[in-house]
Amino acid sequence: MSVSWRQGRYYFAMNENVEEQKKGKYVLIRDGGDEEGNELGGLFYKPLPCFGLGIGWLSFLLGFFFPFAWYFATFLYLTNYYRRDPRERSGLAASAIAALIFTVALLITVLVLVFSGR
Repeated sequence: MSVSWRQGRYYFAMNENVEEQKKGKYVLIRDGGDEEGNELGGLFYKPLPCFGLGIGWLSFLLGFFFPFAWYFATFLYLTNYYRRDPRERSGLAASAIAALIFTVALLITVLVLVFSGR
């Protein structure tokens, strides 16, 4: 067994040297997060797109001026876009909820105007 548990960005692992394994010593080895070739290393250390807000929260804020942005974020939410970066999930969900509320309000407004006799 080489890896016993993970703490922070380091792994505690048993040394490959047989003599030190018998003594039960553990040695810190690098995670590889600093290397360019590692896919998972530092994934969430990168800033979010769209000025650091993420696509979801930027769409949520822009939706108050352009409601189509809420529907765009809802489409991304329903197509599991947040699996690329889980930090996007909350903003996309907020935009989906805002799109639902806006649609219901718009539908009620249209129904009131149609059936009010105007």
